[in-house]
Amino acid sequence: MNATPAPQPVPSARIPGREPDRESAPGSVETHCPYCSLQCGMGLRPGGATGLEVTERPAFPVNRGALCGKGRTATELLSSGARLTEPLVRRSPGGPLEPAGWDEALERIATELTRVRAAYGPDAQGVFGGGGLTNEKAYLLGKFARLVLGTSQIDYNGRFCMSSAAAAGIRAFGLDRGLPLPMADIAGSGCVILVGGNPAETMPPALRYFTELRENGGRLIVVDPRRTRTAELADLHLAPRPGTDLALALGLLHLVVAEGRTDERYIAERTTGWAGARAAAMAHWPELVERITGVPVPQLREAVGHFCDAESAMVLTARGPEQQAKGTDTVGAWINLTLATGRAGRPRSGYGCLTGQGNGQGGREHGQKADQLPGYRLLTDPAARAHVAGVWGVDPDVLPGPGRSAYELLDALGRDVRSLLVLASNPVVSAPRAAHVEERLRALDFLAVCDVVLSETAALADVVLPVTQWAEESGTLTNLEGRVLLRRRAVDPPPGVRSDLWVLGALAARLGWEKGFPDDPEEVFEELRRASAGGPADYSGITYGRIAREDGVFWPCPASADGTGADGTGTDGTEVDGTGAGTRHPGTPRLFLDRFATPDGRARFAPVTHRPSAEEPDAEYPVLLTTGRVLAQYQSGAQTRRVAELNAAAPGPFVQLHPRLAERHGIAEGDPVAVTSRRGRAVAPARVTRDIRPDTVFMPFHWPGAGRANTLTNPALDPTSRMPEFKVSAVRVERAGAESAG
Repeated sequence: MNATPAPQPVPSARIPGREPDRESAPGSVETHCPYCSLQCGMGLRPGGATGLEVTERPAFPVNRGALCGKGRTATELLSSGARLTEPLVRRSPGGPLEPAGWDEALERIATELTRVRAAYGPDAQGVFGGGGLTNEKAYLLGKFARLVLGTSQIDYNGRFCMSSAAAAGIRAFGLDRGLPLPMADIAGSGCVILVGGNPAETMPPALRYFTELRENGGRLIVVDPRRTRTAELADLHLAPRPGTDLALALGLLHLVVAEGRTDERYIAERTTGWAGARAAAMAHWPELVERITGVPVPQLREAVGHFCDAESAMVLTARGPEQQAKGTDTVGAWINLTLATGRAGRPRSGYGCLTGQGNGQGGREHGQKADQLPGYRLLTDPAARAHVAGVWGVDPDVLPGPGRSAYELLDALGRDVRSLLVLASNPVVSAPRAAHVEERLRALDFLAVCDVVLSETAALADVVLPVTQWAEESGTLTNLEGRVLLRRRAVDPPPGVRSDLWVLGALAARLGWEKGFPDDPEEVFEELRRASAGGPADYSGITYGRIAREDGVFWPCPASADGTGADGTGTDGTEVDGTGAGTRHPGTPRLFLDRFATPDGRARFAPVTHRPSAEEPDAEYPVLLTTGRVLAQYQSGAQTRRVAELNAAAPGPFVQLHPRLAERHGIAEGDPVAVTSRRGRAVAPARVTRDIRPDTVFMPFHWPGAGRANTLTNPALDPTSRMPEFKVSAVRVERAGAESAG
C-alpha cells in the first residue's frame, strides 16, 4: 500500500455554495466533521503535520465551535499510509489482493455482476450501504440498485442504528425525524429523560445542552444499566436490567395515571388510542416494575415527579432501548409517556431520538433502505413509485419491491444472494453474530467494496475500490435535528482515488446505463430534490446556496408553487428576486406544533406491554451482556483505529464488570476475561468497577479479532423495524488463560 501524499488545498472557486467565512479562521473552508450525527461545524485550512488542519466554527449553531478528539484529529487519515490509493483485485481464488488499474477493476465488477444476474436472477445481487454516505451517494446507490441491477436486495448499516425509533415515530406521529426540534431546545426544557444514551462519550459537544439544562434549573434523568459519564451528571440515574426499558416506561406511565397527572384535554384533542395504552400501563404497577427492572419504586416516583412538575419536558432515546428485539414497542412506550402528559408537539417538549451515524437520518430518507424510495416514500405505495419512476424516466413496474433488511440480507449471502457491493460499511465488525456474517461474506461468489481503508470487510473482497473521503468531496448530510448541511470539498484526493458517485456512474455505464448517474454532487442533489418533492422528507425547497447562507435548512422544506425553489432561488441556487425572499418555505425546525403527520392530525398511542428479551439468562448463560461505544473510537473503528492519538486513548476492547461478579469468578483488574454466548466467544481485559450492575457486563464493539463484541450479540430481530438485539445477550464469564487475550 502506497503512502498517501499530503492533501492539496482546492481553490475556493471550486467549492460549491461556498460563502465567505463567518467567524472562522482566515482562509478556512467551512465544512463538517465526518463522524457522528451532530455533524459539528469545523473549518479546514492548509497547515499542520498532515497538510490540513482543523479550525473552529464558533458561529455554527449545533456545536458552537466545540469539537471532540475525533473531530480534532479527523484530517490525519487524509494523508495516512493506511489509506487506499489504488484499486485492488484478487486475481485467483484464495490469492492475495493485488494492485490493479481502474479499467481492470471496474470491468471485473461489471463482468461478475452480469454473470450472477444471468445465472441466478437480479435478486441474487446485493447492495449494502452505510449511514455515513452523503445524501447524494445514498440516493444514487438506491437508484443504481433498483435500475441498473434491478435488485430489491439493498439495505444499509443504518438499520442497526435507529430503525426502531424510526418505526415507533412513524407509528405514533406519522413521520420520523430523529429530533423534531433543534438541539438548543434541550437546554430550555424543564426536564429531560435520556434513555440508553451516553452523549458524554458518543457525541461530546452535545453534552453542553444537558449541562445548560441543569444550569437553567431543569432536571436530567438518565436511564442506563451503567453509571456512564453522562449518568454522573444526572439529577437522577435509573439503572434498569438490560432489556427492561419497556417495563420501566410502562411503570412510569402507570404512576402518571395513578397520581392524576395526565393531560386529559390534550389527550382528547390531539391523540387517539389512549384507552388501550392506559389499560396496558395499569397492568404494570410499581412493585411489579421494580421486580422486572431492578429500579426501586421510590426512584420511579421521583422520576415521575420531576417529569410532570416541569412546565416543559422531553424524552430522548438512543441505542439502549432501540437495539432490542422489542425496540419499536419500547420506544412506543416512552412516546406514550410524552403523549399522556401533553408534551409532544409542544415547545421544548416531546420525544426525540439521538441518531448515531453521521448521516443516519438522511441515509435512510433517499433510497438505500430496503423498503423506501427517495423522500422517505414507501416502495409499496403506487403513487410513490409513479413519482420517483417519473423522475428517473422509467415505467413504475420496472422498480422492484421491498427487499431484505440488513441482517437478513447478510444472512442470505452465499445462498440466495451471490454477489454483494458494499459502500462505506464494515459488517465483519459491526453486524450481530459477526462470525457468522464473516462466514457468509466468504461464501459469496463475488464481493466488491468501496472504502478509504482496507477494512476487515474489504480484506475479504475480490475487488476493492479506493474512494474519496469527507474533505475531498462535496455533498449534503442531514444531522440528527433534520438540518440539511453542506460538506464542502477542501482538498484534492490522492491520484488514483475516485468518488463513490464516479464509481456508480462508471459501473452503470459498463452495465448499459450511459445516462442518469452523474458524478457532480450538486447535479445529483438537484435530481434528489425533484425525487423527494411531495414526500414526507421533502427537500425540494433546499439548494446548496441556501444551505450555505442559513447554516443548514430543516426538512420538510417544499419548493414554491412555481417550482423555482422555495428559497427564492433558481435551481442553481442563484437569487431570483434579488432578496432570497418571495414565497420560500422557511424549513421546519420544530415539527408537530399544530398537528401530527397522520391523516387525522392526531398522534397515536401504542398499546404495548412488556415481554422478555429474546434471550434471557439461564444456568448456562447467567449474565447479561450489553454493548456500546467509547469516547475515542467510532463505530467499527475502521478509521479511528488508524489515528494514533485516538488509538493511544482507546487501544483495545475490554470487559466492564462489577466487583461482585469479578470476585465470584476470581477475576482481577486487567485479567483476561472470556465472555461466551450461544454464538461464540470473545476475550478482553477486565475493567472492574461499581459503575455497572452486578448481573451485567459491558463490551465496546469497535474492534475485530479475539475481542470482537459482536461475535457474541444476538441477531434476533424486532418484528417491525428488523433491528437486531445488540443490547441484550445472555453470556457466561470466566477468567481466561493469558494466552487467550490476544
